[in-house]
Formats: sequence, C-alpha cells, structure tokens
Amino acid sequence: MSDLVFGLDTFGDVPEDDSGALVSYAAAIRQVVDEAVLADELGVDVIALGEHHRPEYAVSTPETVLAGIATRTSRIRLGSGVTVLSSDDPVRVYQRFATVDALSHGRAEVILGRGSFTESFPLFGYDLADYDVLFEEKIELFVKLLDEQPVTWSGTKRAPLKDADVFPKTESGRLRTWVGVGGSPQSVVRTARYGLPLMLAIIGGQPKRFAPYIDLYRRAAEQLGTTAHPVGMHSPGFIADTDEEAKEVFWPHYRVIRDRIGALRGWPPIRRQEFDAEVEHGSLYIGSPQTVARKIARAVGSLGVGRFDLIYTAGAQPTSARMRTVELYGTKVIPMVRDILAG
Repeated sequence: MSDLVFGLDTFGDVPEDDSGALVSYAAAIRQVVDEAVLADELGVDVIALGEHHRPEYAVSTPETVLAGIATRTSRIRLGSGVTVLSSDDPVRVYQRFATVDALSHGRAEVILGRGSFTESFPLFGYDLADYDVLFEEKIELFVKLLDEQPVTWSGTKRAPLKDADVFPKTESGRLRTWVGVGGSPQSVVRTARYGLPLMLAIIGGQPKRFAPYIDLYRRAAEQLGTTAHPVGMHSPGFIADTDEEAKEVFWPHYRVIRDRIGALRGWPPIRRQEFDAEVEHGSLYIGSPQTVARKIARAVGSLGVGRFDLIYTAGAQPTSARMRTVELYGTKVIPMVRDILAG
C-alpha cells in the first residue's frame, strides 16, 4: 500500500498555551496554520479543516484558513473535513474552493457533508425540517458545477439557474470532491450514485463494523455504472512519546468536550474505563508512535481503505503537545504504517 494517503484533520479546537490558559480564537487559527506548515514539511499528504459554529472551535470557514495555508506550503493537499453544504450555497462553495485551488497550484479538495452539528442551520436561516432535502438538492447542483460548464438547474430550496457559468475555473478542469458520511446507508448509496469518493467518519467502536458500508459503496457503484474510488476514513487520535503520556495529555480535555457535546445529545458522562476501552479496542488512535502505527495498520488492512486521516485535536490540548503529535505522525507513524503494510 505504498500509495496509501495519510492526512491530518482538525476543527480548529481552541487550545491551551503552556501556562494552561486558553488562547484567543485568532491565535487558535494561526496555530492551525503553523501545524499545517509543519505537516507539509514532514511529508503528510493532506490537511483537512472542519467547519463548525460552536465556541470550542475557531474554524468556521475552512477555505479561508486553507487559503492562508496555501501561501505557506508547497505540496500538502488542502481540504475541508467537512464543508456543511446543506447550510451553504453550492455556487459559493465551489468558487471559494476553486480559488484555494488556484492559490495552491491545484492542491485543493472539498469534502461535502451534512455536518455532525446543526448550529449552522438557524445561523444562516435554514429550517432543520428541510435537513434531508437541502443536502440532496445542493449536492445535485454541486456535482453539476464540477463539470465547469454552464449549468441549468432548479430545486425547491434555492433560486434556479439557467446557463449559469461559474468562475474561477480550475486549471485541472475539475475540483477534487469527496462526500463525508457518518454511517447512513442512504448517504453511501448517494455518494456512489454521483461517482464521488467516500470518506467515512469512524469516531467510535471497532473500525471493522464499517466494512459493510464500504462493500455497499462498491456494489452500488457497480450497479449504477459509476466509479468506486478508494475509500477514506478519519478517526480521532493523539500521539506522544509514550502511551501513558498520550493518554494523560489527551484525556482531561477530551472528557470536557465529550461531555459538553454529550449533554446536548443525551449521552451520560464518559467514564475513564470507557475511554481506555476505546483506546484499546475502538477508534481512538492514542499512544506512542509504535502503538498508533500498529492500530492504524490494522484498521487500514481490515477495511482496505486508501486514505487514513487522524483527527489530532479534540478539546483544549496544549499547543506544544499538538505540534508534537503532528511531528510524530509525520516522522514516525506514517513510515511505520507503510513498513507494516508492506511486510
């Protein structure tokens, strides 16, 4: 699997500085840029920034931050993870990412999704009752825009277009586009119907439980006569010099953000035993480079995916520990995973 792609994902979680104080939102955004620059220097393939509209996260417009990263990097691919298409305009999303593509000499990609949070819907004037139809109509329009030809389209939630030409055009002629899916079979089939690559959000439980979704994607593409691309997966994790250090740095901040979100979704507070079990057997890739590399290799091998993204922030972990995670991922984990899979 020498062509296996490795990425880093973040939502721009607002971190602590080394004195234990939360940094400003502006500093948090600059921190993400510094981490992306380091990842570029170390040979990481992709950096993906998620869109959120919550107080824990600094990145609400991934493409704006990616444009800044584009001017300071030379090779790393620049993506969203995800862009909440349902509460945005497909034409504007396309234009913004085509602009990032220009600034980065063709390195931009967008991962479209419905989002794991719903704050953007009331914020931008959308009705949650239209949750499904908004995404269905908007992805249909976005796929038409990918051909970079005049578009004629009509739907129920946006003004129609007639022979509308959209600018700027990309130099390659097509913007690299994925669909992020959290576990809905209907979303998997939709992705196959449009012939787009599938990115699975695997954030809990054993990764192998997602194997049926990958099989469904491939079977649906075959039946629909579209292309089944290599599937990607992204999962949370954290890397330090030892297993114990990684867990002790990650856990207290992870617990805060997990329980804050869990309270909104009716989850009970997480116990340390659950966390340790998820690290040992589930989809938290936390530990030393050796531990994390072995676990990534097992997941990639069992699912047969072509891309693995590590969500390396989950709470207010200190900036220095985050930079260390990026460093260890690029210099140790990725080479180890390649060696294991080649063995």
